[in-house]
Amino acid sequence: ARVPFRDRRRLRAALRWTAVVTVFAALGAGTAYGITRMERTDVPGLATESDGRWDYPRITKPPLPAGARPYDSEDPASGHAADLRALLLPAPAGATEDKALRGKDGWLSTEDFTAVFAEKKDRTEAGQLMTDHGLRHAAARGWTTGDGTRTRIYLLRFATAEVGDAVFGKFVAYGSPSYALTGAEHVQYDDDHPSAADPRGVSRYSYDEVKPRGAEHVRQAYVRSGDVVALIVQSRKGTAAALPFQQTVTLQSQLLS
Repeated sequence: ARVPFRDRRRLRAALRWTAVVTVFAALGAGTAYGITRMERTDVPGLATESDGRWDYPRITKPPLPAGARPYDSEDPASGHAADLRALLLPAPAGATEDKALRGKDGWLSTEDFTAVFAEKKDRTEAGQLMTDHGLRHAAARGWTTGDGTRTRIYLLRFATAEVGDAVFGKFVAYGSPSYALTGAEHVQYDDDHPSAADPRGVSRYSYDEVKPRGAEHVRQAYVRSGDVVALIVQSRKGTAAALPFQQTVTLQSQLLS
């Protein structure tokens, strides 16, 4: 049957509006999908301020000598074959390097390491501990970020993972470390440092300075991975934020794991 002219006009109008609605529906769905796939800071009007984490470069494991086996945290006898200096965490973007921590050719003397401790008797005892357990190498890296936070990382390598574990046990205790750092004579175990971020096979003890503090707030952590023991220290006038400290400890632990 022939459709009247007036009805044909109504039909064409209805079809046009149906097409328009379909297009907008498709565009809306596509936009919604796109937003769900974007980071919050990529969406105009939804940008958020930094949560305090530092901008570290992508962390990659250093190359191994020819024929060397990679470190295996599941093997109690395994050790790190990579150059100890290459296992130091790189500084975040915008930080100023502490060149004094480089030592000679990147190696740090035992005396330079033990200088972090406040008491002379502790420096002497820690130095003897290194000698008795056959410290092979020590390396360090440090930097200061724009907000005045100073970071120092020390790596100590021993002959075997068993020896490294023994030295680690001499440094740490649940209540407080065995040797107080300069400027942080009164500290306690940091229960707020999440253990879920610790890589498998890595041991960690974190400590926070208790109030009343001195001129600087000091945070510190001891980490043990195989034959390497690490000391990570962050300090800042006023308050040293917890998040960048935890981030630094986690990334250094991942590099060693």
